[in-house]
Amino acid sequence: MKLTFLTGAGISTAAGIPDFRGPQGVWTKDPEAERTSTLSWYLADAQVRARAWSQRAAAAVWEREPTAAHRAIAASAERHDVQIITQNVDGLHQAAGSPPESVLEVHGSARRWRCEDCRDSGSIEDAMARVAAGEADPPCPRCGGIIRATTILFEEMLDPDVIDRAVTAAQECDLLLAVGTGLTVQPVAGLVPLAHESGAEIRIVNAEPTPCDGWASAVVRGDLQETLPPLLAGL
Repeated sequence: MKLTFLTGAGISTAAGIPDFRGPQGVWTKDPEAERTSTLSWYLADAQVRARAWSQRAAAAVWEREPTAAHRAIAASAERHDVQIITQNVDGLHQAAGSPPESVLEVHGSARRWRCEDCRDSGSIEDAMARVAAGEADPPCPRCGGIIRATTILFEEMLDPDVIDRAVTAAQECDLLLAVGTGLTVQPVAGLVPLAHESGAEIRIVNAEPTPCDGWASAVVRGDLQETLPPLLAGL
C-alpha cells in the first residue's frame, strides 16, 4: 500500500516543541515574535536576529526526542511504501528512523544554518554553541555575512522541487493520513482534496476539526500519541 502522511505541529507538541498558530501557539501569545520569521525583518534588524537565535536556544529542537507517533510512522515504512510531507522543521521524522529521502520538509529544516551571502552552511548546533558563548547574532564564520536557519521564512518562496514531489505523493497514494495538522495553510491543505480526487482514501487524525474533514472516510480525535500507533498497526 502506498501511504502518504501530512504532518503538522500537533505531532511534535508531545516532544516539547510548541506550535505557532494554536491557542497556546508562539505567534498567538506573542504576535511580535512573528517578526523573527519574516525575511525582511530578519535581514534588516540585528535585534530581530538576536531574538530569533534566543528563541532557537529555548526551543532546542536538536535535543528533542521523537514521539510515539513519529516512531509509528517510521515503523509503517517497514510494511508500506511511505512518503511523509511535513510542515514541521524539527527533523523528528528522520530522528525516529524514517528514511530521509521519504521526508519532504515543506518549510525547511531548523537543524541546519546557511549564510545569506556566501551560502556556506553547517549544523545548527555549531551556531548555537556560539550563541551560548555570547554571540547574540553570530555572523558567518567564512565571510562574516548574516546566517539563519534553513527554514522557509515569510516572504520567501517554497522549494518548487519539494512541492512537486508532494503533489506527486498525494496523487499516487492509496491512503493519505493527515496527522496533527489543522489543514488551513496552503499548499499542504490543498493536497487533501487533490488526493481525494485522485482516488485515495483520506483519514484525519487531529485534536480539532479541520476544513478537510468532509473528504475523510474516518476522522480520529483525541491524543494522537495514543490513537495513531494502533491505527497504523491495523493497516
